[in-house]
Amino acid sequence: MSLVDNRETVSRAPGGSLRRSVGPVALLWASVGSIIGSGWLYGAKNAVVLAGPAAVIAWGIGTVAIVLLALVHAELGGMFPVAGGVARYPHYTFGGLAGISFGWFTWLASATTAPIEVEAVIGYAGHWQWAQGLLRDDETLTASGLVVAVVLMAVFVAVNFLGIRLLAHTNSTATWWKVAVPLLTILVLAATHFDAGNFTSHGFAPFGAKGVLEAISTSGIIFALLGFEQAIQLAGESRNPRRDIPRATIGSVAIGAVIYLLLQVVFIGALPGSSFAGGWAHLDFPGISGPLAGLATLLGLGWLAWVLYFDAIVSPGGTGLIYTTATSRISYGLSKNGCAPKLFEKTDRRGVPWFGLLITFLTGVICFLPFPSWQQLVSFITSASILMYAGTPLAYGVLRDRLPDHVRPYRLPAGGVLAPLSFAVANLIIYWAGWDTLWRLGLAIVLGYLLMGGYVAYTHITRRPDASRLNWKAAQWLPAYLLGMGVLSWQGGFGDGARNHIPMGWDVVAVTALSLAIYHWARRTGLPAAAIERNIQDVTVTDEGAHYEGAH
Repeated sequence: MSLVDNRETVSRAPGGSLRRSVGPVALLWASVGSIIGSGWLYGAKNAVVLAGPAAVIAWGIGTVAIVLLALVHAELGGMFPVAGGVARYPHYTFGGLAGISFGWFTWLASATTAPIEVEAVIGYAGHWQWAQGLLRDDETLTASGLVVAVVLMAVFVAVNFLGIRLLAHTNSTATWWKVAVPLLTILVLAATHFDAGNFTSHGFAPFGAKGVLEAISTSGIIFALLGFEQAIQLAGESRNPRRDIPRATIGSVAIGAVIYLLLQVVFIGALPGSSFAGGWAHLDFPGISGPLAGLATLLGLGWLAWVLYFDAIVSPGGTGLIYTTATSRISYGLSKNGCAPKLFEKTDRRGVPWFGLLITFLTGVICFLPFPSWQQLVSFITSASILMYAGTPLAYGVLRDRLPDHVRPYRLPAGGVLAPLSFAVANLIIYWAGWDTLWRLGLAIVLGYLLMGGYVAYTHITRRPDASRLNWKAAQWLPAYLLGMGVLSWQGGFGDGARNHIPMGWDVVAVTALSLAIYHWARRTGLPAAAIERNIQDVTVTDEGAHYEGAH
């Protein structure tokens, strides 16, 4: 079959289509702008409190984990350049039930990120006197803070309504700033205040391996590195997606990982000895609520502190903006999968999926009520995001078996080893988040089944032509996977309420064994090639009404 090349085409976006007007730099910056958000301002401090100077090891492990997942996503992102791609891969390979499940995980992770960035903007703005009434002492929103949060969410949505081209330019401009400020901070702290003795004065790894592993999931390390998939979510609006999506996916992780690791190193090295005299768990200095800005003030770098306080608004704001975009595109993709009403596919004359944006806004407002502070959302979003990513290695294994000749602009070397390894690493990150986070995530998963499952049931009862094929047999491994992870977390030793029945080390073996078993089970029970191609045909619609198909 022919491969339609739309690299220079910009559609008129009639009816339910998206404009292909996003270039390679804008795609790269969409992912980089998502990776560098509020996480960089808190990650270094939170990680060192949990792991001591061994936080640099935690960042290294976290980076390897995200790189593995990004490589798998890069191959599939190039194969299927469609809007909301991450939500679609499990649907292609395992059918409607898996599509509903991983689609909900994807939407949940994305929809809750914009609200957390809004809360971060408000929290950082508390440095200025005019904004001090927006938060209570426990850092939850006051009534006036809630109003400001709603207004900021409305601003994110309003910018998106102006069209994807303006959004790309806005995000690109903000991202240049977001990259420049961390680099400036690294250079200034390394050149003016750096004591290598800080890495060993109270022990390099005072809390052992458990501290390092906890830091990966709960300090904000993985949360900070999340976001590489944003280029994939915008694939339906890329001018040359097969070339640009893999480059943007892998390049964004490389940029973000280098910046975060260097920030952790200079943060530890620049700390005055008095700030951790009581041990790393009791790290304290003026301005600790804004760690890097507070440290700059303490070191007499007042001008840098002011730059950081300003960036503390720009960075989270830019990330919230792009996640608002991504959430509406994910719901667009879910509708194409037959898991959500067709209203989510409606676009205005600028090619903007307007109903998805409105639902994104309402969801953000609702999130401010049960999660009124930044800290309360971090572990939840991390776990939901990694669960979202976990579906791609499973789909990858099936696609390598069933469609080996499908066009792959980027082919992952040693994919037969790296794909199951990435799935196991993703599940370890979920496990390390702790039982107190995962039982709440379990409740959210049940809610998703009620909402999306209810819609799918409605389409079958009314015999709608877009009713999703559930393919129960192909997804038979899914209940065992979710329940198995829940039981291991409950019986493990991470998080409040965990029973601590599985010793340290053996829990890693148990999670890895479950992961490999589920991977090979899913690989065997995935849909046959003809059914996968039918799913691709059903939901892979380009913005000009043509199909992206591989040559078989």
